[in-house]
Amino acid sequence: MFDIPQRAAPPTDVQKATDWVRILAKYREPSVGRSWFELAVTIGPFVGLWALAWWSMSVSYWLTVVIALVNAGFLLRLFIIQHDCGHGAFFNNRTLSDWLGRVLGVLTLTPYDVWRRSHAIHHSAAGHLDRRGIGDVHTLTVDEYRALPWRSRMLYRLYRNPVVLFGLGPSYVFLAENRIPVCFLSQAKHWFSAMCTNAALIAALGVIFYFGGLMPILLIFLPSTILAATAGVWLFYVQHQFEHTHWEGEEEWQLQEAALHGSSHYVMPAVLQWLSGNIGIHHVHHLYSRIPFYRLPEVLRDHPVLSEHNRLTIPESLATARLHLWDEKNKRLLSFAQARSLA
Repeated sequence: MFDIPQRAAPPTDVQKATDWVRILAKYREPSVGRSWFELAVTIGPFVGLWALAWWSMSVSYWLTVVIALVNAGFLLRLFIIQHDCGHGAFFNNRTLSDWLGRVLGVLTLTPYDVWRRSHAIHHSAAGHLDRRGIGDVHTLTVDEYRALPWRSRMLYRLYRNPVVLFGLGPSYVFLAENRIPVCFLSQAKHWFSAMCTNAALIAALGVIFYFGGLMPILLIFLPSTILAATAGVWLFYVQHQFEHTHWEGEEEWQLQEAALHGSSHYVMPAVLQWLSGNIGIHHVHHLYSRIPFYRLPEVLRDHPVLSEHNRLTIPESLATARLHLWDEKNKRLLSFAQARSLA
């Protein structure tokens, strides 16, 4: 599919991760006016494009789908705002952040309280070999993979296949898996969050169906949702699944080191960076998750060394789709073929 570039290991002269936490603390305060502005310039076009797509059904169904696909970018950006609400980074008022996150969760098909808990686990255990399983992309070590029976190996290979991971997977996660919080079934708060989100979503789709029938759902809702979900899953993947990412066991793992060295800086064109809410500046986000997404570029301007750390371009990122197994000895993510060569 793609040739895997042999990139150099991350530079060793980057300041210690624990020192960066102190430095980045000054960027944590959100601007109330800026936050409301970012919400307005995201949800305004999202609603406007929905209306335009609905009107365009009387002209051309193909035009409707094209407009819906464009609107996927604004839906992705609404998810980033929901994401910042979950971190308490969008408003200083926790109650306001949570309720905005819950409302946006209906649009993004993501039960807010369930996602916030899962994402908190991801942040607290990213790169921890002994705490995998919630909020991450399932990743085995070379030795773990070799120890599996052949049926389990085939299932893992199927899971890591790009067609499943980036094709079928995003639709399954957002349309099906998010409907029932399997990982938190014993916790009433998360069950309630999921069911309320489901009820609001069914009500919204019911209104759409009542006024427009099935076609707005098929031509507007589904294309924009699926494309936004696919883009979101891809972004999450490349933020942590690159050759020289960071995984350690209990004895060696350290939160800030894993955040800095296990998260990429995904470099994108300006329009994609805007639509993705600067989430590509992921190493900074993991180091200090309370920084509002609109202040992340400010960090890179003030600290250019961070701009070069774990830098990953779009062409380079395509090759990461062939990386599947963590080599604990050489500290690299490998393809299945590379893992076989080690034997």
